[in-house]
Amino acid sequence: MTKATKNSVALVVGILVILALIAIATITKLDGSSATLTSATYTVERGPLAINLTETGTIKSRDQYIVKSQVEGRTSIIYVIDEGAVVKEGDLLIELDSSTLQDRLVDQQIQVENTEADFVSANENLEVVKIQSQSNIAKAELDNQFAQEDKVKYIDGEWPKALMESETELTLADEDLKRATDEFEWSKKLNAEKYLSETEFRADELALKRSELQVALAAEKLNLLNDYTHPRKLAELDSEITQKDLALQRVNRESSSDFAQAQARLRARQAELKRQKSKLAKIEDQISKTKMYAPAAGMVVYATSSEFSWRGDTQPLDEGQEVRERQELIHLPTADSMMVVIRVHESALGKVQIGQDVQISIDALPGRSFTGKVTKIAPLPDAASVFMNPDLKVYDTQIMIDGVFPKIRTGMSCKATILIEDHADTLAVPLQAVVGRAGETVVYVVNGNTTEPHTVVTGLDNNAMVHIISGINAGDEVLLTPPLGGDPLTKSSAHAKGERPTGKRPTGKPAGAPTQSGSSGMPAGKRP
Repeated sequence: MTKATKNSVALVVGILVILALIAIATITKLDGSSATLTSATYTVERGPLAINLTETGTIKSRDQYIVKSQVEGRTSIIYVIDEGAVVKEGDLLIELDSSTLQDRLVDQQIQVENTEADFVSANENLEVVKIQSQSNIAKAELDNQFAQEDKVKYIDGEWPKALMESETELTLADEDLKRATDEFEWSKKLNAEKYLSETEFRADELALKRSELQVALAAEKLNLLNDYTHPRKLAELDSEITQKDLALQRVNRESSSDFAQAQARLRARQAELKRQKSKLAKIEDQISKTKMYAPAAGMVVYATSSEFSWRGDTQPLDEGQEVRERQELIHLPTADSMMVVIRVHESALGKVQIGQDVQISIDALPGRSFTGKVTKIAPLPDAASVFMNPDLKVYDTQIMIDGVFPKIRTGMSCKATILIEDHADTLAVPLQAVVGRAGETVVYVVNGNTTEPHTVVTGLDNNAMVHIISGINAGDEVLLTPPLGGDPLTKSSAHAKGERPTGKRPTGKPAGAPTQSGSSGMPAGKRP
């Protein structure tokens, strides 16, 4: 008989034995106080118990530079360094296509030059407006001053002169009238005595009438000067002063308005020039960012090789491939020390604490074991895992590897076993022996041909064995198939939620099917 045939026979026999035990346990009637001796049992004994949590993970550098694309939009790769290459600081890692940016650069340079011309024109226009405003204001102020001086000149000079001339003319006319009157009286006497001819008499009479008319005209002229000409002239001068004052105010306002508009235009052109120069500088900066250099010495690792991306962009970097802005392209480890990143399911998160010891095995280095410590637990679940499966909540956990090992490289797969608790001498029973009943955690202890429920206080479990703090003793024989009707032990119990054992009777339900892979050291005793 071949070895494969023997293994197959052994497997079939094992399955038949298990089915027989299940059938016996099923047909055996257990009412909570009695059991037949054919039920599967486990003898409790003291011994070592290790509470571990094993998860697969990935090796990463403890310190590394992440080279990202900082070019806006999507850009094609025209050069990429080979993965695994060892580079020095300043070596070219990736070059992106900059042809579109170069075209935009030329257009933007032209735009900047046009904007600079507009700015110079606006600056010169401001100076012209300033000079023109000063000229207009000076002329308006001079006109206003002249208007006021004209009034003073009239009141203090022209008006007294005109008044004096008119009064003098009237006075002279009165004197001429008196003289003409005297001459006419003499002529009248002489004409009566026939000493003066009639012609001369008529001439003197005409001279008298002329003098009377001259006096009347001079008096009327003086009246016109006082009653009409002088008030009108004053009104005209006052009006002129008012007009010149208003003109000065108008010129001041117009000058202020023109100056403000010229300043606003200059500020607008200056802001536009600044904006266009900023756009030019941004394009130049974007062109400079199309070439990515090594920030430090190290070994090149493509970002698509170091971790899975839920975006689906896991294709290795290559020339012609498009990359997006802020996409991680290259990871450049900068230290020899490494760490492990694992993802802990939320059901086991309460067992993991910072500072716990970890045993690490690396697939690429079989036969070797490494140690480390838990240094960081993410406060929130991994977003990518939640996106892919909303019901899956896992938390990224970092484990620092003790020592420096040159053969360990970024991206290697590994297994990390977190040493949660290690009891050298304690009691433990299989998970299936513990059930919940009436809010208490119980196991069924065989007493002769009957079984009795014993309330126990449990600690953590390693998905196979659960730590018994109190409630039973070494040598007790417990049922592995508790009677139906009890609440199944689930991970919602206090210890599975991450609470440390306090000695209080747990109110949670007993543990059920395991949700995380684990390894355990089971105490010596009978196996079912």
